[in-house]
Amino acid sequence: MLTDRDSLMRKLHELRSEHRDLDTVIARLAEHGPIDQLQLQRLKKRKLLLKDEVAWLESRLIPDDIA
Repeated sequence: MLTDRDSLMRKLHELRSEHRDLDTVIARLAEHGPIDQLQLQRLKKRKLLLKDEVAWLESRLIPDDIA
């Protein structure tokens, strides 16, 4: 049975992968002629949301150390 940590790690990997894929898509859109600004804005917003979600998951995986 998978632990909570295992499922968090898998989700983190998926989100990082999607974030990298969005990087690629955004770069390709920027390279080609006219850019659909609305589409580009939506992709960047999704990328930012993924970044926030990755940061949240990473914070969940780091154990709380009380000094």
